Amino acid sequence: MSQSSPDMNTQPQRPGIDFPGVGCGLVIQRDDGKILMLRRMKAPEAGSWSIAGGKVDPMEPSLEAARREAEEETGLTIGRVTFLTAAEAILPADGQHWLSMIYATRDFSGEARLTEPDKLSEFGWFDPKNPPRPLSVFAEQALLYLDRFLMDETA
Repeated sequence: MSQSSPDMNTQPQRPGIDFPGVGCGLVIQRDDGKILMLRRMKAPEAGSWSIAGGKVDPMEPSLEAARREAEEETGLTIGRVTFLTAAEAILPADGQHWLSMIYATRDFSGEARLTEPDKLSEFGWFDPKNPPRPLSVFAEQALLYLDRFLMDETA
């Protein structure tokens, strides 16, 4: 009886599509309380406003991934980052499933700009109590926990 072996010609597995993906997000908040939101152009949740973030690479700590993704997407230099919450998005319309670690920071420098115009169409600084719509699942979850982050920062 022959042992079965993996087919070397199969397509690579895609995180979030072929199995739940691990993502990260970062709420970037200015001293005036406004947060940076970016409008997504691609699935998942194309057209939604979201926080900076993306996929965690293999062997990459999620905190470092959140910092890297935010710097890549915004052109900002990110300093100290604090854990905010973990969130899950099951998106049947996009056929995707993601688990994300979400962080927050008020420690950044530089001027925000669109550095990935193939992925993001616009950005802006918004009052977290009155964000643009529609919001991504992860942005919604982040905003639920943002007040706790602000309390911890001032304690």
